[in-house]
Amino acid sequence: MTGYIVHIIDDNAANRELFQDLMDSVDLPWQSHPGAQQFLDGFEPDNAGCLILDVRMPRMSGLELLGKLNADGITVPIILATAHGDVPMAIQAMKEGAFDFHEKPIDNKALLESVGRAMEARQKQAQDAEDSAQARADYGSLTPREIDVYKLVVDGAMNKQIAYELSISQRTVEVHRAKVMEKMGARNLADLIKKHIMLHGAG
Repeated sequence: MTGYIVHIIDDNAANRELFQDLMDSVDLPWQSHPGAQQFLDGFEPDNAGCLILDVRMPRMSGLELLGKLNADGITVPIILATAHGDVPMAIQAMKEGAFDFHEKPIDNKALLESVGRAMEARQKQAQDAEDSAQARADYGSLTPREIDVYKLVVDGAMNKQIAYELSISQRTVEVHRAKVMEKMGARNLADLIKKHIMLHGAG
């Protein structure tokens, strides 16, 4: 979790101090903001691990901030802090992509567990994005003929079928296939198919 920051966004100073102390108790770096706009003014998505976000705030509510981040394509995990009457809104927010919500008064242990899960999800999200970028770069290094072979391989075609389809020898197919596997960084066919799904979806 090195490098990721927990952003605390709450207009109530006592609540912010509570959340700050909780993050300190597990050595998680944090930044604290008294409102949504103050958060947005200095926000760097790449460094954000998760948000602890109050639902009801003046000027821009937690739900409005969630909507803005969604509209901007920012998918940092968001944990909502809600009063009892806000639970229906929090449930709706989770349908719109919020990671979790907790009712006030906050259960400290439950919140820390939620933050831990959110940070792990953020790490996986970042790793998946990195893997996807690498797969795109690897695919871009294939020659047109290697792409032809690649497409048939991931469709399940055998070397003999590929040779017939492309009017080339099986030996040539084997050479191209080996190159595809090498360039795509695939250890086996299953690995190549996973990369294909990452790039092009399961369809």
